[in-house]
Amino acid sequence: MSLRSPMGRVLGLGSAKDGTGHWWAQRVTAVALVPLTLWFVISLLRLPGLDYETVHDWASVPDNGFLASLMVAVTGYHSYLGTNVIIEDYVHGGTKVASLLLLRFAYVLACGACIFSILRMAFGFSTL
Repeated sequence: MSLRSPMGRVLGLGSAKDGTGHWWAQRVTAVALVPLTLWFVISLLRLPGLDYETVHDWASVPDNGFLASLMVAVTGYHSYLGTNVIIEDYVHGGTKVASLLLLRFAYVLACGACIFSILRMAFGFSTL
């Protein structure tokens, strides 16, 4: 005898009602990262050097700046989903909510800083 409702069995929803969406988001971001990572690695390998001026000129090209920002956003979200599951599964008690909030703030801050830096280079603002 199952404790799940017939509708729950048909929709495939678990007790939290969002496990399927989380699973799909993890897979979709993983698939999106394959071409983005290949583009990023190949694009950087084709540069004559990895000094600041060369990378600054590379990021100033609109396609490169956009794709680099997209890669940071997708990588950050994919990584957030994975570490979120780890905290949900292995952290218990009162520290769980605090850990989840700290995790979210840390990812927003880190990804925001990376995207800000890329956009700063892409629009030509430089302090060096």
